[in-house]
Amino acid sequence: MKLLKFILVGFVFGVVLTKSEAVSWYRIYEMFHFQSFHMYGIIMTAIITGVIGIQLIKRNKAKDITGKTIEIQDKEKGTFRYWIGGLIFGLGWALAGTCPGPIFILIGGGFMTVGLVLIGAILGTFIYGVIKDNLPH
Repeated sequence: MKLLKFILVGFVFGVVLTKSEAVSWYRIYEMFHFQSFHMYGIIMTAIITGVIGIQLIKRNKAKDITGKTIEIQDKEKGTFRYWIGGLIFGLGWALAGTCPGPIFILIGGGFMTVGLVLIGAILGTFIYGVIKDNLPH
C-alpha cells in the first residue's frame, strides 16, 4: 500500500509526458535541429522543478520511504568527464529518439520497437558497471 502513491505518480508522469508530446520522436527531432522551443521549454521546466524540489528536500530534512533523512551530497565542480558523459548521453538520445525516462512510457504506449532501445540502455549500463573501475572518476 505504501508503494501505491509512487505507482500513481509514475502513471501521472507518464500521462503528462505523453500528452505534452515529450516522448514524441518528432519533437525530439525538432529539438536536435533547433526547429522548435517545445522540448527546451519542457527541459527548462524540469530543471526549475528539480532545483525547487532539491531545495525543499534539503531545507525540510525530508525522509525517504524507509524513514531515513535524505542526504544529498554536493557535486564537485564541472569537469571534462561531465562534458564527455553529456555528449555520449546526447548522442544516444539523438540516435534512439528517446532518453531513458520515456522508454517505459513508449513501451506501455505500444511502441514495442523501443524494446531494442531498452535492451541497449541495459547493455550500456552493464558495460559501464564492468569498466567503471578503470575509468577516471
